[in-house]
Amino acid sequence: MNKRARLIYNPTSGREEMKRRLADILQRLDQGGIETSVHATTGEGDATREAADAVGRGYDLIIAAGGDGTLNEVINGMAEKDNLPPLGLFPLGTTNDFARGLGISKNWEEYCDVIIRQETRPIDIGKANDRYFINIAGGGTLTELTYDVPSKLKTLIGQLAYYLKGIEKMVSLSPQELIIKANGQETIHDEFMLFLIANTNSVGGFEKLAPSATIDDGLFDVIALKNCNLAEFVRVVRLALRGGHLNDKNVIHFQTDHIEVTSPGEVLLNLDGELGGSLPATFQVLKQHMRIFA
Repeated sequence: MNKRARLIYNPTSGREEMKRRLADILQRLDQGGIETSVHATTGEGDATREAADAVGRGYDLIIAAGGDGTLNEVINGMAEKDNLPPLGLFPLGTTNDFARGLGISKNWEEYCDVIIRQETRPIDIGKANDRYFINIAGGGTLTELTYDVPSKLKTLIGQLAYYLKGIEKMVSLSPQELIIKANGQETIHDEFMLFLIANTNSVGGFEKLAPSATIDDGLFDVIALKNCNLAEFVRVVRLALRGGHLNDKNVIHFQTDHIEVTSPGEVLLNLDGELGGSLPATFQVLKQHMRIFA
């Protein structure tokens, strides 16, 4: 019996690749017994509303096509619902951290076949206050840099844009005072450049930032960088490129399923690369909350 799918895609993502591929993808899915209707997103929050609507209308599966931002919106539309259908993901963004972390193929034909064969695996979802994230939550001066990179520049020179901007800003960075309380951990009260709560091992194009993070273990990997000078920061970044940063004296690393972060100052939150409110925040893992085609 045929299955019904809802494909939610961002028409501006990844040099408009989806527009060119759409007819081919729909045909291949159709031949595999999956009747697919399509929704092109029109603005912020649209993918969230559409995903919630698709679950409510009883689609057998939902497919997101776009970057990490589109995926985050779709997850936020689905996460609160009961009887969740499995989720597919065509990665079209600039970094596609989550797809990379799961080993999802960029070859659309191969991925269509994974969907047709109904190959799914369970994944954890993160919750930050009342919002959801699938890959990474973070805060601190360094995570705010990503909002300053114009999207054209992002696409053009990709990750380099983040780092150049980072080094340029480092000169004027001030650390932020954070109080971190986690299950089974002593409360940490210190000055930090940033904190990251990772659900997968691929963050901002760094494959080894959270090398032990896996998507279905019911645990976050928490990494926090203490206040340090420019030379120390550059050293930690170099170490992070090959995964050697976790033993550095300026880096705190542990695993937990529940963490509270507060600050006397204003600290913005970054959820999957998008602005996600500010501290105080409580983060928890929803273990194996969804299934994804992978």
